[in-house]
Amino acid sequence: MHAPDFWNGQAEAQKLSTQYSRLKGRLDQYRALETLVDDMDVLLEIAAEEGDGEVLSPDASAELERVSRAAGDGLARFEEQRLFNGEFDGGDAIVSLHPGAGGTESQDWAEMLLRMYLRWAQRRGFETEINEVTEGDEAGIKSATFTVYGENAYGLLCAERGVHRLVRISPFDSASRRHTSFASLDVTPLVDEAVEVEIDEKDLRVETYRASGAGGQHVNKTDSAVRITHLPTKTVVQCQNERSQTQNRETAMRMLRGKLLQLEVEKREQEMAREKGEQKEIGWGSQIRSYVLAPYTLAKDHRTNLEKGNVEAVLDGDIDEFIQEYLMQRATGRR
Repeated sequence: MHAPDFWNGQAEAQKLSTQYSRLKGRLDQYRALETLVDDMDVLLEIAAEEGDGEVLSPDASAELERVSRAAGDGLARFEEQRLFNGEFDGGDAIVSLHPGAGGTESQDWAEMLLRMYLRWAQRRGFETEINEVTEGDEAGIKSATFTVYGENAYGLLCAERGVHRLVRISPFDSASRRHTSFASLDVTPLVDEAVEVEIDEKDLRVETYRASGAGGQHVNKTDSAVRITHLPTKTVVQCQNERSQTQNRETAMRMLRGKLLQLEVEKREQEMAREKGEQKEIGWGSQIRSYVLAPYTLAKDHRTNLEKGNVEAVLDGDIDEFIQEYLMQRATGRR
């Protein structure tokens, strides 16, 4: 990277720079964990001197608890690494959200999920980019697509693919009745041009339209947004966040390549499962998690039976425990 001609090839240089950042980040995490373990040793020695090895002082006990909790969290991150062995698990991800039937209720729920995943990505230190958001008629969103950049982003978010269910007292119901809403999440790998995906231009229907939502004067004055439909598979992607139609088309094509690649991977897995006589989990249409806000509060993952009572924290992005439990059970065959 220090070579004078490193940035002559922009694409390859950016790829290598991203790889370097991720490896450096992992090394930094390891060194931080080493420091925490050393701090624990020192605190234990101090505590032993203060309490003759039997009783810890309140200050030493509190500090030891804080350091040990931080070390446990750091170790959990490293244990995550063992759970990823898929071809694209270590890379970036494209996430799509769609409300189910139910109009405004489900559209509002889809927007709540969008906020939850953006907050989760922020907590993990991931970068995010909104590719497309179609606002609802009254509230919420009709669809949203965003990209998550970070190590193992795809591997982690794969655990969230499926249908999410919300039960609450509706803020849109004048009678304050309970409503159940559904929204689905899909995730595909963000692949670069080095990964070969055969796409025939004759199989594509490309549409342009005027972008909606925030984005300054340019967004609402030109037909810069692009929607591409792959006719053989009926796969649809769209992008409206870039300033030009050309940029939006390039981004949409990357999204399409990722979706088609994911379809091929799923098809291959299904064929292997049939040969082995396995019953594979049905991803789409399967309710993976419920978020209940009334008459009680509970977030429950129906695949692992993990439950958390603090639903507000979950909706604020605290979903790592759900993801890790699912990945661990999948890796160990306990599901």
